[in-house]
Amino acid sequence: MRIESVESIFIDKYLFVEIRTDNGLVGLGEGGAWGFHEATAGAVLRFKDYLLGQDPLRIEHHWQYMYRWAHFRGSAVMAAISAIDIALWDITGKHFDAPVHALLGGKVRDKARAYYHVFGETKEELFSGIEDAKKMGFTAVGHLTPFLDTQRDVAYFQTHAQKIGDAVETVREYRKIAGAEMDLCIEIHRRMMPYEAVQLGRAIEPFYPLFIEDPILPDNLDEMAYVAEKISIPIATGERMTSLWEFQMLLARNAVQLVRPDVCIVGGISGARKIAALAEASHAGVVPHNPLSAVSTAACLQIAATAPNFVLQEFPNDTWDVTDKRPDSDSFLIGAARHDGEGFLTISDEPGIGVTLRPDAAEKFPYRPRKIHTRLHKDGSVVDQ
Repeated sequence: MRIESVESIFIDKYLFVEIRTDNGLVGLGEGGAWGFHEATAGAVLRFKDYLLGQDPLRIEHHWQYMYRWAHFRGSAVMAAISAIDIALWDITGKHFDAPVHALLGGKVRDKARAYYHVFGETKEELFSGIEDAKKMGFTAVGHLTPFLDTQRDVAYFQTHAQKIGDAVETVREYRKIAGAEMDLCIEIHRRMMPYEAVQLGRAIEPFYPLFIEDPILPDNLDEMAYVAEKISIPIATGERMTSLWEFQMLLARNAVQLVRPDVCIVGGISGARKIAALAEASHAGVVPHNPLSAVSTAACLQIAATAPNFVLQEFPNDTWDVTDKRPDSDSFLIGAARHDGEGFLTISDEPGIGVTLRPDAAEKFPYRPRKIHTRLHKDGSVVDQ
């Protein structure tokens, strides 16, 4: 069996990679550098020169070859490797007529607990989203920012007192609406300085969030360790990281309690499974990052199925943001994971990762590249959101 073709496919705001073999097997993967899909597709094209004619079952060898071939990596390149890796695992599962999780040692759980995305430009929308999640049966709710999902063309300004005080009151209301049973996943989106993160983290401890996600920019691991040392809420981070070695440095500093590898940017199923094992050795949990399509979800569920330290799976809803709807998964994919109505996602036992693209998907949902558009402060400087 040999690789016959490698193709990048743009659908809506997604980038998929299909790999076909000479005996008719098709593997599907997804790239996660969502702001740079064109660059990722360029990297896939470069890797195609190497992959054509290769045995698709030599997944680890191909991963090492692509990763170590050049002196340049980064998000677009790693998204390409990730998409290719997922597609190769998909082919391998189909070749052996087994789900990928069976090839990774078998399931340690039959279903994966998930948290539901909530978006809102107003507190009322976020509050309503929590209520909706409860009605749907979810036991955890996330993407819950105490700073709202305000449109990026609205200039930002709050005094320190307003910023911290309002955020604390918002989280207090989240807990009131969620009740004592539901877990809250507080999303900061890197919008705080370390001193702000410590002050907010201490103030919301009485509302016992499951975690506080990306409280500060991830660029300085020592600063994340500083925040982790001073608050008791678990820190979840890692969605921007692109390698096993970054996670090792994060864990070595005790800067994270819940790692968030993005399977579509951290080296695919191969990379994410290694990170889960690394975290297991530090008694850290795994909450796979998953803001993309049901292909990403299917790949994440292979990690959820096999990692003993899996905690929770991010499960995006039907919106990109407060004004932009995603296409329904079933309209362009077959086999998307289902919520069971009790807060868990089904883990497919179909061969490979369990999802396939519909033949007319690219025609039905033309590519919509994301515009470069970031939020500014009232004084004209850039705001992280």
